[in-house]
Amino acid sequence: MDLSDLRREYRHQPLDRSDLKPEPIRQFEQWFQEAREARLEEANAMSLATVDEEGRPFQRMVLLKYFDEEGFVFFSNYESRKARHIARDARVSLLFFWKELARQVHLTGWAQKVSAAESVRYFASRPRGSQLGAWVSQQSSIISSRQLLLTKFEEMKAKFRQGEVPLPAYWGGYRVQADSYEFWQGRENRLHDRFLYRAQGEGWRIERLAP
Repeated sequence: MDLSDLRREYRHQPLDRSDLKPEPIRQFEQWFQEAREARLEEANAMSLATVDEEGRPFQRMVLLKYFDEEGFVFFSNYESRKARHIARDARVSLLFFWKELARQVHLTGWAQKVSAAESVRYFASRPRGSQLGAWVSQQSSIISSRQLLLTKFEEMKAKFRQGEVPLPAYWGGYRVQADSYEFWQGRENRLHDRFLYRAQGEGWRIERLAP
């Protein structure tokens, strides 16, 4: 299938060095807020890349649940494939793509588990169905049918019929602490604006990259 005719011209405002915040987390915060104001669906969706024991890269979409100066937090099953990868090699990358704004943000860094208290606090905020789902799925394991999941879901509904659904011991959050950020703004004629922040001492070095 030839896809060479699928083209889109990016006609957006330029991203100049003078536009950038000194700290990348502040620049990300601004762009993320603009993505929300544009009412983009799941603006917090991000691709998480990890590497397995044979050096093969894996990517999957996860949802950013909160971020601050300490890092970017998502939640998962601690027995999943991504969790096994992180346990072996904590270096990861994150990619946000906001198509309507012709923007990407790429981060590299390392992931570490958040505290149990943090996981409990977030888990308590989830819809009850999602809480039950965390008890049902042995993420990334091979299963014989979907019916197996549905049956176990009903079992969990009955088990936790009264009271709150507790946090499974194998479920919780990861915080990604970034050591580099790249901000990409699509421009006409594929002459995109790209700026790279790299940690340098107590601050950040900012460089423009060729598109």
